[in-house]
Amino acid sequence: MTVPTDKGPVAGASADGVDRFLGIPYAAPPVGARRWQPPAPAAAWTGTRAATAPGSRCLQLRDSGGPGTSEDCLYLNVHTPAHRTSRPLPVLFWIHGGGFSAGSGDGEDGSRIAEANDVVVVTINYRLGVFGFLDLPGLSERGAGNYGLLDQQAALRWTQRNIGAFGGDAGRVTIAGESAGGHSVCALLASPPARGLFSGAIIQSGGCPSHTVGQAVARGKKYAAAAGCADTSCLRAKPAGELLASGAEFVGGILSGPLPVSGVPELPLPPSEAVRTGRAANVPLLIGHTRDEVRQWALPFAGATKAQYERAVRIEFGARADAVLAHYPYSAYGGDPYAATYAFSALWGDSSVFYGLGGCQYHDLAGEFASRQPRTYFYEFDDPHPPVGGSPSGFDPGAPHASEMAYLFPSAASQLFSPGQRQLSTEMVRYWGSFVKHGDPATAGHAAWPSYRAGKYMSLLPGGESRALTSGVYAARHQCAFWDSLDYGWLPVNPDQLAAQAGVLHS
Repeated sequence: MTVPTDKGPVAGASADGVDRFLGIPYAAPPVGARRWQPPAPAAAWTGTRAATAPGSRCLQLRDSGGPGTSEDCLYLNVHTPAHRTSRPLPVLFWIHGGGFSAGSGDGEDGSRIAEANDVVVVTINYRLGVFGFLDLPGLSERGAGNYGLLDQQAALRWTQRNIGAFGGDAGRVTIAGESAGGHSVCALLASPPARGLFSGAIIQSGGCPSHTVGQAVARGKKYAAAAGCADTSCLRAKPAGELLASGAEFVGGILSGPLPVSGVPELPLPPSEAVRTGRAANVPLLIGHTRDEVRQWALPFAGATKAQYERAVRIEFGARADAVLAHYPYSAYGGDPYAATYAFSALWGDSSVFYGLGGCQYHDLAGEFASRQPRTYFYEFDDPHPPVGGSPSGFDPGAPHASEMAYLFPSAASQLFSPGQRQLSTEMVRYWGSFVKHGDPATAGHAAWPSYRAGKYMSLLPGGESRALTSGVYAARHQCAFWDSLDYGWLPVNPDQLAAQAGVLHS
């Protein structure tokens, strides 16, 4: 199967009713003089380029295997139904997660969504860590701190120019992503240069956080010192491997890693402010999270005593701690070595202190979108026991961050589904596909999914039990009346640091 692109033809492969075109360059390799510069156009090639294997993943400290990593990594993949129709198909443009420091476009296989829904799926790589989000004065005339975000926009422009040749409709592109991919979607909604490149959006377990230029530059200077460089010319001269090895602290933890940088032309406003003030792109939106987003991130509190738990809450919430402890007492989770973990999972999840993810601030974020966009749809992934690997003995991970991904994209976890979970997976693939096609997840034969403006959200459950519930039910489940009465911010330190401050020691 050969398809023309604006740089030359590509030859993919077909299997199981899906044509796959992998490892297509959408921009020039960001190496040499192009390191820490906005993406440049890819070079044309002669002859037909093989597109049967994904391109190199972008450099990252926590690579999970695959085709290897390289600075030369600006590639994308296209999955399209093998049977061509006379009408162009809508497009799902997927942005991977990984804290802006890990992951790759080949990590999610778009073939199932493509085949089940007659849509085209595009997955992309973008620069990560210090290569994608370093901000230092003099680093470049444009894009400092946001090279990864500009990569995403370059891939969207490639999609606008080329997706018609793959059977896609450039006028119906839905941007979507999970975790950092979801953060990216919100940033793209707030980015003026991205306007007109998409017509819908899906945010899975992601929010709208960003750094200011001042915060990003301070991080950049700290990184430069760790790399042993006093100026940008020193950084440019260093081999990529040395730059990567110096970036452990830049990558940071759950709450201390890279983010898009606001206050610059590609992102004039913090995305959260753009949404709040109605200056984000007004397109149909599907947004939601898993029931126990932060539970695994609270594992540093495994084995914590009641006194240590309460000390940590007092460190975090100060004068508000008594009220928080009254609503989340240790005794409600006691008798288990993971009591403090479950307690923090509940209070952190309800309060949305992880970049506004899940819980009451997320509930409010969906409401802000819905106040201007009637086609806003909200969900909570409520499967109580999705297949999750790597949990310690005796620990119930619930439905943690990213546990919904196997229900949309084939993976090893998908092979462990119960019959009821397979049914939920089928429903979710259909809901997501319907949203890509129509800007509305409504799907014949499955539970009705009203808009969030109607005061309803979807609780996604296995075994055909998914159902629309009122926003009041959501608010009660997450104690939003309480959290909305408090003045509090996001968690300022990573969980392991807070646990250490509270005296929780682990060997």
